Amino acid sequence: MAVDYAVIVVYLAGMLAMGWWGMRRARSKAEFLVAGRRLGPWMYSGTMAAIVLGGASTIGGVGLGYQYGLSGAWMVLTIGLGLLALSVFFSARIARLKVYTVSEMLDLRYGGRAGIISGVVMWAYTLMLAVTSTIAYATIFDVLFDVNRTVAIVLGGAIVVAYSTLGGMWSITLTDMVQFVVKTIGVLLLLLPIAVVKAGGFSEMKAQLPSEYFDPLGIGGETIFTYVLIYTFGMLIGQDIWQRVFTARSDRTARWGGTVAGTYCLVYAIAGAVIGTAAKVMYPNLASADAAFATIVKDELPVGVRGLVLAAALAAVMSTSSGALIACATVANNDIWSRLRGAVARSGGGGGDGDEPHDEVRGNRAFILIMGIAVILIAIALNDVVQALTVAYNLLVGGLLVPILGGLLWRRGTAAGALSAVCVGGVAVVGLMAYYGILANQPIYYGLLSSLAVYVVVSLATPPTDAAVLAAWRERVAGRESSPSGV
Repeated sequence: MAVDYAVIVVYLAGMLAMGWWGMRRARSKAEFLVAGRRLGPWMYSGTMAAIVLGGASTIGGVGLGYQYGLSGAWMVLTIGLGLLALSVFFSARIARLKVYTVSEMLDLRYGGRAGIISGVVMWAYTLMLAVTSTIAYATIFDVLFDVNRTVAIVLGGAIVVAYSTLGGMWSITLTDMVQFVVKTIGVLLLLLPIAVVKAGGFSEMKAQLPSEYFDPLGIGGETIFTYVLIYTFGMLIGQDIWQRVFTARSDRTARWGGTVAGTYCLVYAIAGAVIGTAAKVMYPNLASADAAFATIVKDELPVGVRGLVLAAALAAVMSTSSGALIACATVANNDIWSRLRGAVARSGGGGGDGDEPHDEVRGNRAFILIMGIAVILIAIALNDVVQALTVAYNLLVGGLLVPILGGLLWRRGTAAGALSAVCVGGVAVVGLMAYYGILANQPIYYGLLSSLAVYVVVSLATPPTDAAVLAAWRERVAGRESSPSGV
């Protein structure tokens, strides 16, 4: 394993070095949080693909292939479809807004009264997303170094927190590009063909496995529908995804770069399912489907290649983890803490504390560090990744999908309707998860329906949004008005 260890150590050292380099680039709030809004198509595509294809898409996608065959690709396919929908239909408008968070978009659209509540919901989502990614380090580092769970989480989490805190989005962008290349080589170009060859080729796989393993809908229509609700719609509204859209140099970059990333996700989805299906032929009696990835890598790959593929898995986890962490810290600082501090200052007659770029960078850097430590501690305390991820996406989609898409698509939507939808949808999802169980399908179904119903009814029952607010909104969406911060 010495060669494999060397590959991993060089990779981790490179991540930290890029964090240090990114620190020299991040000299303003825009540089630190959205990479100066100047990523070109190539970097934008790579970083967008990196953040959406995390440990769940890699280790979990192979596990679903092991359990269901080719239809196990549906979870990652719905992620790719969501990214394609976001890129084609919404990304240009989102990029032109020149904001930093989803809640700022809601404030612009509804007149400044939807931000803090939506910020709390988005913060909970990004926090749990960062936690689930951090928990995944335990699996990878256990295979690599045979260390216990807590040490693995602290080791992996500390590296991500370090480079994210140093350089913000510039560091994360640079590391994500490396992670994208490593994942492409490790999973698509190495593990996929090796797994198929080791399993005897597609003809042998078909001969050894039941026919349902090759049924495109074998995983079940209801499961596919739930994936669409959670992951496809989740891609449309998540702060971690929007924050990458904000980095685009132009709306054309956001549209076409995102389309390339979404297409890449579809290829990655099929690759993971095929690898899992091949693993089922080689190891038909694994205790856990999620162990398929680590088992095939550990037992079937040659020295050196094994280290690169494990680095690819680590890259998948790190890209999602760092993206979720900076999103969590951005929301906590800009949508919650800054608003609360401003409210206290106004009520007490106090003033602000300066708007100098250096201070803004320092403040956001401090929040990444604080949120990163919190994420590591929560990850150590939790065990079930699937349940934590389900809670995160249920809260996001149930609470925020309707007011966000309603604001983008329906002129008659009002602030009262949006706030009601956030509150009712969020409470309904939490209550239904408590009643039916966290992994049940009903919470997202009924929570989303209740949010939609309340949004429409309350919006129609309250006065329309002020004409001046809508006019300013249209100007921003059209890109004819610069942001208040001038970036």
